[in-house]
Amino acid sequence: MKVAAKVFLTPSNNSALRFGALIFLVFMLSFNPAWAAKPVIVKMATLAPEGTTWINVMKDLDKEIQEKSNGRLRFKIYAGGVMGDEKDVIRKMRLGQIQSAGFTGVGLGTILPEVRVMDLPFLFKDYGEVDHVYNKLYERFSTAFGKKGYILLGWTEVGFVHIYSQKPIRSLDDLKSVKMWMWQGDPVAKAMFDAFKLAPHPLSVTDVLLSLQTKLIDTVYISPLGAIALQWFTKVKYMSDMPIAHSIGAILITKKFYNRLPDDLQLILKETLSRHMARLIDLTRKDNNESTQIMKKRGIKVVPTPDDREMKRFLKTGEEVRNNLVNRLYSREVLNDVLKAIDEDRMMEKR
Repeated sequence: MKVAAKVFLTPSNNSALRFGALIFLVFMLSFNPAWAAKPVIVKMATLAPEGTTWINVMKDLDKEIQEKSNGRLRFKIYAGGVMGDEKDVIRKMRLGQIQSAGFTGVGLGTILPEVRVMDLPFLFKDYGEVDHVYNKLYERFSTAFGKKGYILLGWTEVGFVHIYSQKPIRSLDDLKSVKMWMWQGDPVAKAMFDAFKLAPHPLSVTDVLLSLQTKLIDTVYISPLGAIALQWFTKVKYMSDMPIAHSIGAILITKKFYNRLPDDLQLILKETLSRHMARLIDLTRKDNNESTQIMKKRGIKVVPTPDDREMKRFLKTGEEVRNNLVNRLYSREVLNDVLKAIDEDRMMEKR
């Protein structure tokens, strides 16, 4: 036994043992991938606050993806703007600090300016038109985002945007006496307010509530659901029945991160997310309708849509904005494709 012990402890034998153990470990890992790597975590940021439908759907998505991937893939969601405004989030994505985010048109346009054609004022009349254009231009925008280093995982939306104010807004002239907020750095909003001949207050979304409280501003624009989720409705008295725009949204993930995922995880991510995004859009539309009713019960007064004469002034302004942004945000070709798709949907509705 003593001789055997001496043989076991010799340097050459010890090295052989370590090599054998390494071969055994590699062999076991090849048959049990769960040993091979820790779960891949997708860090995702959004302005949507905790408790909202957006976050609840994302938590359902995360649960399903963990189940389908056997725990190999999961999300960590940073809600309520804790990662900063959308431009802050983009910077952090480029640095690799987070990998994915849910964006509004403002963030999407920072990456791909031409996508803001979908946010133009007075462009869409109803959700049917929105859906038709979403489907028609999905591949175009998906390819364009890919060239910028991002994967378009699916459309979401903020919904139709209304004006919220301390006094009723019934005309373009009424807007000239308000202290209007503008999302800082948003070229579409700037073009619209320039056409309205207004001098708005540029602020980050995260600064709006405090600015309403201190009366730096008294008028904002947002979807009904957003007005409740961000509590802006508590600082105003009126909501315009007339939507001034439809606000898009989407989920992006960095191409660099996505391409590192195994093929099966890419498939799980895309398929599961696509289905949940369709559900999220439906729920968002329902929530926007319900949010309007909730605000009415809380004392918000809805200002009726302007008469035909005044409505023509608003629509003319919208046309002016879309033409002014050609070759600044998007090409004439992209704008024409969107307008053509809208006309197609309107023709189908007439049949």
